[in-house]
Amino acid sequence: MPPAVDLGISLSLFAGSSTESGAQVAPHTVGSLTDTQAVLEWASHCDVVTFEHELIPQDLITAIENSGVKVFPKASSFTYSQNKLEMRRKMQELELPNPRWQEYLGQNVELEFPLIAKSISGGYDGRGVFVIENEAQLRELHASIDKPLLLEEKLNFDYEIAIMVARSPHGQAATWAPTLTVQRDGICTQTVTPIPDLSEELAQQTVQIALRIAQGIDLVGVMAVEIFVVGDHLIINELALRPHNSGHWSIEGSVTSQFEQHLRAVLDLPLGDTSLVAPYAVMGNVIGIETQKDCDIFTHQWLRSSNRLRGLPQTLSVEGHRLEELHVQACGQGATPSCTDES
Repeated sequence: MPPAVDLGISLSLFAGSSTESGAQVAPHTVGSLTDTQAVLEWASHCDVVTFEHELIPQDLITAIENSGVKVFPKASSFTYSQNKLEMRRKMQELELPNPRWQEYLGQNVELEFPLIAKSISGGYDGRGVFVIENEAQLRELHASIDKPLLLEEKLNFDYEIAIMVARSPHGQAATWAPTLTVQRDGICTQTVTPIPDLSEELAQQTVQIALRIAQGIDLVGVMAVEIFVVGDHLIINELALRPHNSGHWSIEGSVTSQFEQHLRAVLDLPLGDTSLVAPYAVMGNVIGIETQKDCDIFTHQWLRSSNRLRGLPQTLSVEGHRLEELHVQACGQGATPSCTDES
């Protein structure tokens, strides 16, 4: 809401219930995404429609587009966030670094075990991702899901990073600094921006990858590109065409947050400055604990009517010059197992 207010933009939400996070603070219409006519009626009063997650049905996005309402990201772009197989094919077409991969329909496996099996659609934040030790385990998974799978080589990566990129309809694009991400149970629990000890060469490669993807898929809005660092090589993991948890640090840590930038992009306004406001920004995701009050720490609670996490998610972010002190402030509050340095 604050970025919309600052930009003088009126928001209208289509929510599953009045208890959903955005509906608690903004005008909204309650309905089901399975009710296409209800969504089209709501959308007819909007200048632009956008989304906050990947689980919006493709046929619904197409129906809104066909009604004459602008939708960003477009259905043709959004598919690379929803369909992991199409994403791999697109990265290959753009000659960008993929892991070794194959579509699995029950045939011979071309990759070595252990490997990673992924549901092609419907999963994110670690859901729909499986470590497979042998062919028997793979066949059992395939039989239980009864759908094609995406198989990828299991990388022995050094750490995982992400970069946020924004692009507008007329092609203006901007990236934020690459971010170190720490994952636990499929959830990003900590970020450090910029990435300590990342070489300038790899940082520039990361930026070029993000810009190439944004142009190649005709992105409008913001997108997170998740990347594995393997020695001095970068391997693309996944895409998320939306404001992303790896970019929450930008709320206070950047001149322009990912949320403001997303609005600027979908409305074709000039994109904002993505510079950091301090040498470092550290963000910690804290789940289900009471946090100490500290005037130097910015706290955001992510209100949800229900979620699969134990407790209310919060992000704690701090900015400054001394990285170790910032790390303790953002990730050292309470007994939070989320803020461990696991990769």
